[in-house]
Amino acid sequence: MKTRTGHFPIGFRYGGGAWQKDLDSLTAWAKQNGLEAIDLGKDGDRLARKAIDAGLRVGTVDLLEVNAMMSPDRGRRKDAIARNAAYVRACGAYGPIDYFLVMTPEQPDLPRPENFRYMIESFGELAAVLEENKARLAIEGWPGPGALCCTPEGYRALFKELPTQAVGINYDPSHLIRMDIDHLRFLREFADRVWHVHGKDTELLTENLYEYGNEQPPTFAKRIAFGSLHWRYTIPGHGCARWIEVFRILEASRFAGSVCIELEDANFNGSEEGERLGILKGAQFLTSC
Repeated sequence: MKTRTGHFPIGFRYGGGAWQKDLDSLTAWAKQNGLEAIDLGKDGDRLARKAIDAGLRVGTVDLLEVNAMMSPDRGRRKDAIARNAAYVRACGAYGPIDYFLVMTPEQPDLPRPENFRYMIESFGELAAVLEENKARLAIEGWPGPGALCCTPEGYRALFKELPTQAVGINYDPSHLIRMDIDHLRFLREFADRVWHVHGKDTELLTENLYEYGNEQPPTFAKRIAFGSLHWRYTIPGHGCARWIEVFRILEASRFAGSVCIELEDANFNGSEEGERLGILKGAQFLTSC
């Protein structure tokens, strides 16, 4: 499967339900259904070869150590840099690899400028190893506790301090939409640093926003799985993202990566049948965009 605009290969992120644990059967299912790429976890050094031999493109693998890279303890940072460097070199045997991560510090309650300094120091040291192995970081802007590099301000500051092409973006419009950041304006600004795309969307629940607002927890209502009260993550096509325009911008910027479904949707997660369907429905939608 490929997107209609840009002809980008479509795949999915590995490691959800129990049915995904057998990589051999999973890759066979993916090939049978026309999927072309797979995102792996912290096991790229073991599984990248199996995925490639099965005929799939490796979209990303997860970086081995993230939190400790932003530890206030210099010794822990040095150890994390060394472990990541060894992992990058091991995965480098399979060709250029992009590494997925979210910039979540070890101690999210520390002042953000302090954690930012730790991030720049550690990833600045890792950059040389990434460059030597033609590897790149694909940083996703999930706005978790203390997370850095989620907003234009954060990414802009990162690229100013680390201008190397080894540092870039995993573009996931779902997080931008939930934060009320224009996902197309963001992409136009940063398209030349996007190495990978997550096929995930966000539905905005306007009635719930009216009912509960966004500044305090509700008294009785419960948050939605894979969401909050006034928004929820969905498969592509069930949310607000303008996918055709996303792909037009990426095509104009000569994007050469993959678009992989990250299944986090309360309407599909929770059963093998539902998760298989969610991945395929999301992928099929993207072929029309």
